[in-house]
Amino acid sequence: MKRVLLLLPVASYRNEDFLAAAMRLDVEVISVANHCHQLAPEWGMSPIQSVPFDQPVRALKQLQSALGRRPDAVLAVDDSGVELAALLCEYLYLPGNPPEAVRQTRDKLAFRNLQRRGGLRCPEFFHLLGYEPVLALAPPLRFPVVVKARRLSASRGVVRADTAQAYAQAVHWVRGIQASADRDAADLGLIVERFIPGSEHTLEGLLQDGQLRVLALIDKPDPLDGPYFEETLYITPSRLPAQTQDEIAQAVLRACALAGLDNGPVHAEMRVNAQGVWLLEIAARSIGGLCGRMLQHALGMSLEELILRQALRLPLPGANSREASGVMMIPIPRQGMFLGARGLERAQAVAGISGIQITANPGQLIAPPPDGASYLGFIFARGAAPVAVEASLREAHAKLEFDIQAAQPLSAARA
Repeated sequence: MKRVLLLLPVASYRNEDFLAAAMRLDVEVISVANHCHQLAPEWGMSPIQSVPFDQPVRALKQLQSALGRRPDAVLAVDDSGVELAALLCEYLYLPGNPPEAVRQTRDKLAFRNLQRRGGLRCPEFFHLLGYEPVLALAPPLRFPVVVKARRLSASRGVVRADTAQAYAQAVHWVRGIQASADRDAADLGLIVERFIPGSEHTLEGLLQDGQLRVLALIDKPDPLDGPYFEETLYITPSRLPAQTQDEIAQAVLRACALAGLDNGPVHAEMRVNAQGVWLLEIAARSIGGLCGRMLQHALGMSLEELILRQALRLPLPGANSREASGVMMIPIPRQGMFLGARGLERAQAVAGISGIQITANPGQLIAPPPDGASYLGFIFARGAAPVAVEASLREAHAKLEFDIQAAQPLSAARA
């Protein structure tokens, strides 16, 4: 029986889907988690259940003394574990991405420098150190700009500023978000870059020995112009012209080659305008949240099973269907305490809706981006064409109501 080591963050949406895929493939799973190192021993957990994913070198040393028989593959379920996964693959002589390649693509500043050195299209940018006062934009930048935390995902710590006053507020805000979410915040600083207008898209793919297999090119129909960048709708297949889709795939492949990524899932975000394709980021992981479920019908299996098959060198299927599909990541309208949802039956009855899952728990504190990094849940739809899928998702969302107990805004609490 093949064995796979899965890095399963405690709070990840995707743990269950990866574990279910491993069960379907009759694969033994070594579960590595990041429970609190103080509480795990009290709960009777083994050392591999309290591994600090955000300290990958320390985590590797902890696993070296705790692992038993060598696994056949190592996979990170989401972004928090990709650096550790790369180190483990290198240590165990397993196929994977070089640790330095993963570090470059996780860090927004390092990725921009990579693009600049490699001649890829990228916006003007500069590095704002953590201790530097907010004075003015570094030339040649002009407003509007986007202030970003360097290693956060899901639009957390990303704010657009159109004026000097908004810029100063954004820097203060994003510094606070990064300080609460990244233990290295004081050393990282922020990245400030020119805002890129245009439509936004996502490419989901698999790299095999440096070759890219495009699994899906996904449109984001809602404009993402800020000041915050909460994503809502993902629809595939893309409605972009075939030539533009080819240009996106080539840009992603070139960026992966420059970074040194050559094996495993790749998730890329980009904008498209009259000047061409602008890569926002690439990541050595698959799509986040439960969004991968939108691809199951087209792939003929779950995305997680496909990723496991590739990692274990099992046969991979071809494309199964070109039927349109989509997902709505249910946005959080305001900060507060989530109490519950109503209208699920009405929403589920909308034509084309294939599933709705509310992932927020009653009593959970929630916040929209740029403070938060989660959603209320996910709505899934399938249909004959992208436009029909989009309409179904919007109609279903309109039938849902959410009870949220108001709380003091985080921005007010910081003032």
